[in-house]
Amino acid sequence: MAQRGGRGAGKAVRSRKPARDEARNAAYDVLRAVDERDAYANLLMPRLLAERGLSGRDAALATELAYGTLRGLGAYDEIIAACSDRPPEDIDPPLLDAVRIGVHQLLRTRVPPHAAVGTTVELVRLRVGIGPSRYANAVLRRVATRALPAWLTIVAPHPDDDPVGHLAVAHSHPRWIVSAFRDALEEGGAPDGWEETEALLAADNERPKVTLVARPGRASVEELLKDGAQPARFSPYAAYLTEGDPASLPAVAEARAAVQDEASQLVALALTRVPVTGSDGSWLDMCAGPGGKAGLLDAVAAGAGGRLLAADLQPHRARLVRQTIGEAAVIVADGAEPAWRPGAFDRVMLDAPCTGLGALRRRPEARWRRDPGSLAELTALQRTLLGSALDSVRPGGVVAYVTCSPHLAETRDVVAAVLGGRDDAERLDAGEFLPEVPDLGEGPYAGFWPHRHGTDAMFLALLRRTGG
Repeated sequence: MAQRGGRGAGKAVRSRKPARDEARNAAYDVLRAVDERDAYANLLMPRLLAERGLSGRDAALATELAYGTLRGLGAYDEIIAACSDRPPEDIDPPLLDAVRIGVHQLLRTRVPPHAAVGTTVELVRLRVGIGPSRYANAVLRRVATRALPAWLTIVAPHPDDDPVGHLAVAHSHPRWIVSAFRDALEEGGAPDGWEETEALLAADNERPKVTLVARPGRASVEELLKDGAQPARFSPYAAYLTEGDPASLPAVAEARAAVQDEASQLVALALTRVPVTGSDGSWLDMCAGPGGKAGLLDAVAAGAGGRLLAADLQPHRARLVRQTIGEAAVIVADGAEPAWRPGAFDRVMLDAPCTGLGALRRRPEARWRRDPGSLAELTALQRTLLGSALDSVRPGGVVAYVTCSPHLAETRDVVAAVLGGRDDAERLDAGEFLPEVPDLGEGPYAGFWPHRHGTDAMFLALLRRTGG
């Protein structure tokens, strides 16, 4: 099939050297780095854009092609399989990544079909070879014969026969993540688990807004608004940046403000709002890297006459915390084996290591990198850390247990397991401390969701040490 479909295309491109499209080459290099060395697209892409001098429309195109292709990869591979004489796993990875970029252009962008096919064939010829470019041409011409909804009716299981499989293909998520999301939504009181799950998966594939935090006492939302940001929905410290580079804002450049998801701001804010009896001057961020929550907690603590200690096990993450905070002390320490005495703190933030399933909009490759086999090790660590956090707070003090994942095994199950083994802690109704945010669930936990709140999916439990 590839030879028959690509014969004419091969003659057309042999007469000249293939053009180098810098935006598409940047997107291609991101996909190859993700595949070859487990690179993080959200870290690599800005560096590539800067190194290659891409800005404006070229930068936007490169970003859309890389992130969009990674988000849609599951559905695109099913469509490629239907248009090819071999399954995706048998296609040379460098060729497959280029074809995926072409499929994304054809099915989810406004790039004209002839341009999507032509530029991808050029990319393959330049980066892979003449023979593979003929194969790419043939596959993409078949893909171009239908729009995405028509392809999905062909390649996705019927929802009545296999609802999980249908959503997995239609919204390009692994089956286990679809099931985990549905379970979490239903446990949180969603009235229609399937309908909400589909809305969540669709939101996961949308480009997230850039959200800024104005660290109180150091910057203000008004300053960010004057510099072109827009008012945020919920957090009193947040603003949305609709265009431009956040680093170009003086407050961000000076670390008085930062990029931080609104849910991340609000779970930290909830911890600061819980009344505590007695002293309230010693706070701990137990797994602080890379420093978003620590930066906000540090500013709030300083304004109230308190002091934050930020700890992280990894030295490079502790260095990132040092770069983003003002007043707090930063140490390299293992929260599972504390370097501090028991009951030393009035408030403890535990943003636990997790699968990161709540941030798939920002880290689209993570959905394909994670697997359920990692849960057992992670949840064991989460239970250990939560027990340590409760030991670290004094009686009357409060712990915030936070994960950027809604998976029940990492959230409710961890809290239940830890509290089931001790009698000196109680759950608080987390939603009561975030009255400005609707639809956080039935309690006592609070759950943020992309489709409800426009934030990452984030879980919050607030626990008071009772001293029993």
